Amino acid sequence: MIPFLDLRAINLAQRAELLAAFERVLDSGWYVLGQEVQQFESEYAAWCGAAHCVGVGNGLDALSLVLRAWDIGPGDEVIVPSNTYIATWLAVTHVGATPVPVEPDSDSFNIDPARIEDAITPRTRAVMPVHLYGRPAPMDPIVEIARRHGLRVLEDGAQAHGASYRGQRLGAHGDAVAWSFYPGKNLGALGDGGAVTSNDAKLAVRLRQLRNYGSQRKYHNEEVGFNSRLDELQAALLRAKLPLLEAGNQHRAAIAQQYLEGLADLSPMLRLPTLASDAQSAWHVFVVRHPQRDALAQALAADGVGTVIHYPVAPHLQPAYAFLGLGRGALPMSEAMHREVLSLPIGPTQTQEQTRQVISAVRAAVLALQSNSGAAA
Repeated sequence: MIPFLDLRAINLAQRAELLAAFERVLDSGWYVLGQEVQQFESEYAAWCGAAHCVGVGNGLDALSLVLRAWDIGPGDEVIVPSNTYIATWLAVTHVGATPVPVEPDSDSFNIDPARIEDAITPRTRAVMPVHLYGRPAPMDPIVEIARRHGLRVLEDGAQAHGASYRGQRLGAHGDAVAWSFYPGKNLGALGDGGAVTSNDAKLAVRLRQLRNYGSQRKYHNEEVGFNSRLDELQAALLRAKLPLLEAGNQHRAAIAQQYLEGLADLSPMLRLPTLASDAQSAWHVFVVRHPQRDALAQALAADGVGTVIHYPVAPHLQPAYAFLGLGRGALPMSEAMHREVLSLPIGPTQTQEQTRQVISAVRAAVLALQSNSGAAA
């Protein structure tokens, strides 16, 4: 089997560094909001090129706490991509606001700036672009539209640790960036974790208060807050992993290039991700499109290749969002993507030989499906 992502191998390769981080926390006697969180916040902010970083409990909290810090709530609207993981939408709903979906660009999978302006109403308060699959959304036109309409920009960077847009790492192109450190991310903890990076000092102060019961000083609560603090142990583990992130991303990029070259001649049967001239992807996942996606996934599984669908059901078709009244056909571009996308294995411990095996299996499966379709016709 070639696994989609071998987390055990990734973490065992960093075993010595992770054990040293664990022992450091164990020996410190301080386990919540201590030096490890402070140091990680400082190091990650610097790594992203942002002035501030605030660690929180997970990526969803990172999104929703920023919206709360901006006092966005009932009666407000937030523009979101129609093609994304549901957490982007959930953050908006959790604060009582309404998510307003905008369709993606067909090549990048990311929100299409040309469609954003038509979705703005007097109730719109913010735009939430997602750097989906690790590829940066086109931030310059998004920010320009937002500034012209007096809107905030909250980036969902959960899949894009280390990605760059126009020569600058993601971290503060908009007003804030929300990060997830879920174990499968490019920078993954050994449990849940999240953070917000920003150049806004006032936002950072408010977030530190909101994440800690609404308190800046112990037992003194300025507002109704939450318990959403990046764990001291997870912060130490992330500190151990951060210096290895760039090399891991470069390895992912090399695999992506191997896929692009090895599968190029299968177009248009198999649609490959496109490269952006103004952005560098973190290659969190390598997503292809095929009209017989499920059959392709089954064929690859039979050949020992693990795949994942990111994501099988569009947010507006989830039962959780039936109340929006957006039925099937309301967002056709997103729906088509969710029917066709398939993620191939990619990760920092994947070997060239494994990648060659994946390419061989994909080629055989796609050509077989094409032959069967031709015979059926």
